[in-house]
Amino acid sequence: MERLTPPAPVDPAVFREVLGAFASGITVLAATDPDGRPVGLACQSFASLSLDPPLVLICVGKGSSSWPAVRAAGRFGVSILDARQRAVCEALGRRGGDKFAGVEWETSAHGTVRITGALATVDCALDTVHEAGDHYLVTARVLELTARDGGSPLLYFRSDYATGAFG
Repeated sequence: MERLTPPAPVDPAVFREVLGAFASGITVLAATDPDGRPVGLACQSFASLSLDPPLVLICVGKGSSSWPAVRAAGRFGVSILDARQRAVCEALGRRGGDKFAGVEWETSAHGTVRITGALATVDCALDTVHEAGDHYLVTARVLELTARDGGSPLLYFRSDYATGAFG
């Protein structure tokens, strides 16, 4: 019988560097709290999951201080940020304080929060939450979609912001 050598542990710094070569768009997940105030976070782990039923997939770090409030709302908006919205990403990516100070937003008919000027918005109802390592793997049912013409996405690439020009 052949003996298999267990794989060496993956170095977290190498993991981050290698997977940083995958450019991802940046979104904001946002809802309102019971007092009607916006709560949310910047998130780069977002993807379409299913057409029938329409579902999206989101990965949120367990250490997020904003996720519990978004989760409790049960509905949230996903705003896909435009290349010119780096300041929005930085505001929603920080810990504590009023993340929405200076950020323009509106409430949708579904009670979700949409960031003004985003390339697209997806209004969602929370479906499932699974623990996955140091993150939550979240699925959400799509309630409504909007997109605007023009613009370029704000991207995250190799641990820095980038933009993409697409024709």
